[in-house]
Amino acid sequence: MDSKNSLQQNGQSPVGPMIIIAALFFIFGFVTWLNSLLIPYLRIACDLTEVQSYLVTFAFYIAYLVMAPVSTWVLNKYGFKRGMSISLGIMALGALLFIPAAYTRTYLTFLTGLFIMGGGLAILQTASNPYITILGPVESAAKRISIMGICNKVAGAVAPIILGLFLNLGEADSIAKQVESMSADEYTAALDKIALQVVNPYIAIVIVLLILAFWISRANLPEVQGDEEETADHHTVSEDKTSIWQFPHVILGFVTLFVYVGVEVLAGDTIIAYGVSLGISLEDAKFFTGLVMIAMVIGYIVGIVSIPKIMKQDTAMKLCAILGILFTFGIVYTSGMTSLYFVAALGFANSLIFPAIWPLALKGVGKFTSAASGLLVMGIAGGAVIPLLYGQISHSIGPQSAYWIALPCYLFILYYSISGHKAGKK
Repeated sequence: MDSKNSLQQNGQSPVGPMIIIAALFFIFGFVTWLNSLLIPYLRIACDLTEVQSYLVTFAFYIAYLVMAPVSTWVLNKYGFKRGMSISLGIMALGALLFIPAAYTRTYLTFLTGLFIMGGGLAILQTASNPYITILGPVESAAKRISIMGICNKVAGAVAPIILGLFLNLGEADSIAKQVESMSADEYTAALDKIALQVVNPYIAIVIVLLILAFWISRANLPEVQGDEEETADHHTVSEDKTSIWQFPHVILGFVTLFVYVGVEVLAGDTIIAYGVSLGISLEDAKFFTGLVMIAMVIGYIVGIVSIPKIMKQDTAMKLCAILGILFTFGIVYTSGMTSLYFVAALGFANSLIFPAIWPLALKGVGKFTSAASGLLVMGIAGGAVIPLLYGQISHSIGPQSAYWIALPCYLFILYYSISGHKAGKK
């Protein structure tokens, strides 16, 4: 029996739970895409090299790899609803660490806070992505996830701008340019002042996360077990299986999610720093992540309108992968703002990949849905690895040419959309 029917039998519409999950997608979009401004900002405040500054994304996303098995345990022990509430509390603890990190200007403490926030998000994503898949027919899951994606990316567009209101970006830019003319004491005092500017916004984030945790714990969310989408035809696929590792399409889905999140984070979290490398001020560059998010929202709207009536989920994924390949060539072979706009256009290319991976990878796994979801969430660690590799390559061959790292990622996504998602299925 699918979960939507069971909800209706209990007299509960899936609309209410979808609104609550949408609020969660907004929050983890907001928290995630703050990193795009934190990378260049902490590079100045903590006096970092370019490669060191990309440890922001590494610390945040590597938590998904480390915490995914813990996420499955938490959801099995406490259920999806309480698990979401617990995850928000963990995220609040991570945000709280930004306060001592700012006062001591200790980069390791900032990274620890980011790791804990990423760990909380790992639990939240492990619960919320299959939850929204289960809340209706699997054939239209990409449409529902696209709606959630709009909430996520609208938050991503406004997050750097709102954080920028609290941070004196002009002062940070000025200090970075005047470092040679300042004494060591003056430079240290200036950096201390810059670092302290993150305290107030992160206190506000802690308060909002705790309020949300309390709200979710009291909300009228149906409890799901994770195997609600197991139907008669699914059962014939999964009944003789004893482990998630016996589903090749899930394992390939994990790799696809790994490279996809890598290129999604690459576009959203490097575009500000790339703009700065082109000579644009940090004050102006803070808006660039918004361009990526707007492009993604346009893509999500296309998905909502067209899936599944006009095109299937795997077709949407195929088209997005081809666009990603073309836009990568555009980034490298054009110059100036044209090249930067191609980075922003990756947002459109990325938009319908994530919504399609989940239903394609979860289809037919039945009682292994929770385990499959836990494995897929580990793939989000691609956001830790690929931007860090970009930072290292950028240091050697320049920030523009370093975007070549996206090409093999999109080629693998194209493979999964054509045949990888069918692997192991009769």
